[in-house]
Amino acid sequence: MTDAAALLDLCRDKGLRLASAESCTGGMIGAALTDIAGSSDVFERGVITYSNAAKVALLGVSEATLQDHGAVSEAVAREMAEGLLARAPVDIAVSVTGIAGPGGSERKPEGRVCFGLATTAGSRTETVDFGALGRARVRAAATAHALALLAAAARDA
Repeated sequence: MTDAAALLDLCRDKGLRLASAESCTGGMIGAALTDIAGSSDVFERGVITYSNAAKVALLGVSEATLQDHGAVSEAVAREMAEGLLARAPVDIAVSVTGIAGPGGSERKPEGRVCFGLATTAGSRTETVDFGALGRARVRAAATAHALALLAAAARDA
């Protein structure tokens, strides 16, 4: 797991600001960063968009994208991250949407999480199948992965 304190220090050194758009993690990325005193000079905001309506209203995710791909998709993760980057005074935005469980389907199994990362240089997405680890462990793994994505983007900035 990426050390949140080290991520904050790296961003301070580079003058970078961060934000998160979270669905299945429900604010855990923001919590990991704000557990550290003084994080407000780096972490600008976290937006929890658990419902599709919130994704549309707060991040500008297209209803057509949600209909065509579903909430758990790289297309939605991209629009979440890009929408947050466009709406917040930050350099890096990460997004998370997935099936923490229990449940899922053959097409979108429990433990599948889609990530988006948007920076001023562009955006990218990826999907990780953590497996049916149980809700708490999937959410923790997704949080750790998102922090690692933020750290990699900060190093590259």
